[in-house]
Amino acid sequence: MKIYNTLTKKVDEFVPNEEGKVKMYTCGPTVYHFAHIGNLRSYIMEDVLEKFLRFYGYDVTRVMNITDVGHLSSDGDTGEDKMLKGAKREKKTVLEIAEFYKDAFFSDCRKLNIKYPDIVEPATHCIDSFIEMVQGLLDKDYAYIADGNVYFDTSRVENYYALTGHNPEELMVGVRDDVTEDTSKKNKSDFVLWFTKSKFDDQELKWNSPWGVGYPGWHIECSAICMKHLGTKLDIHCGGVDNIFPHHTNEIAQSEAYTGEKWCNYWFHVHHLNDETGKMSKSKGDFLTVSLIESKGYNPIAYRFFCLQSHYRKPLVFSYPALDQAQATYEKLLRRIASLKDEGEIDTAFVEESKKQFIQVVGSDLNTALGITTIYNILKAKVSDKSKLEAINQIDYVLSLNLVEGAKAFSQQAPKEAENPQADIDPELKSKIEALIEERANAKKEKNFARADEIRAQLTEMGVTIKDTREGTTYTVNQ
Repeated sequence: MKIYNTLTKKVDEFVPNEEGKVKMYTCGPTVYHFAHIGNLRSYIMEDVLEKFLRFYGYDVTRVMNITDVGHLSSDGDTGEDKMLKGAKREKKTVLEIAEFYKDAFFSDCRKLNIKYPDIVEPATHCIDSFIEMVQGLLDKDYAYIADGNVYFDTSRVENYYALTGHNPEELMVGVRDDVTEDTSKKNKSDFVLWFTKSKFDDQELKWNSPWGVGYPGWHIECSAICMKHLGTKLDIHCGGVDNIFPHHTNEIAQSEAYTGEKWCNYWFHVHHLNDETGKMSKSKGDFLTVSLIESKGYNPIAYRFFCLQSHYRKPLVFSYPALDQAQATYEKLLRRIASLKDEGEIDTAFVEESKKQFIQVVGSDLNTALGITTIYNILKAKVSDKSKLEAINQIDYVLSLNLVEGAKAFSQQAPKEAENPQADIDPELKSKIEALIEERANAKKEKNFARADEIRAQLTEMGVTIKDTREGTTYTVNQ
């Protein structure tokens, strides 16, 4: 298996520290709002990576944190805590916000067939671990106290920018927001390990520490949680490309300063999902969620299929026409699988060869598009349908597209639609429905999605359920 390693800037052969076992860490959500589908692209690809490692034969332990304190509105340790911001917005406590949006996140994950990690740890459960690590960094002279806050001294690190490959002058302190200078720092790139009451006095969650009452910085959370559950040697660390700097850069600096040795061998980063206006962001106001695309009639698994059709290291542009195409292609694939009969003998040699081909293409830097092509190759093979179903079902453990079970459900739904002809609908009503459907199609072609949504809502009020397919839009009048 080979995978692109952000640390080495090349595709490396994957060799874990311990034979047969993989220790994997994925940065979890900051649970102050719903995850948008851009966030979830990263989690989908991390899910594929974990399942592929298991399919390959590794014993994988995957840990994910939940950030429920400490993540400021800028990645450069400035601004308001995102959790406090969410609590103010909804007039709830930080812990109430955290619990609600944590549940919402994992609900979205279930809809997208994203496996629940082996270990999920909220930051607020690990305060003692953070304090222990911060104290260790102070003892080793990698940290200092200034104006009541504890900072990590990046000048003590030999190659602080190893992950980014930049020179210090080329790299801004933050990657998302404008950053104001913190005059308490010795160096521009230093970051906070622990905040005290000298800063952000309205912070709701605070704990006693040797340096005063306060709360942890964002970056210390992942390092300490990872070490708590996986030890001081990590095989692979995952996240979105926007985590590379400063978050993952800071994780490496503090972790290796604390342990005195190399911490993580492989860094796996998923590129952005953009909409037609640029990178998706919650700060834009309206943002695309799983619930939103579901409400528009899309199967969440069609979105997973949409993501798997592209390579994780390339930007992906989302649009509703693109999702329409993905859903239509996905449904056509389900129809082809639904036509297979669960009959004949299983050709075990064919199944094993199909798995081998799948491992070869997906094992080359997680090429999921070629992994999907393997499914089409199986469908064209001259073997029993039972052999095809067995091969598809085994491979779909990694893709998690519900190919066999979804095809069964799809084939069971199709006759019901056929048994509900529209011949007995009042001709005037039928004409009105079809005129609205045509208007909606034209609105979508013109990218007037607001009007298309209005028409869908109007049809729903009329008791009409519409379904977009590759062949066009079908409808059912609810009796």
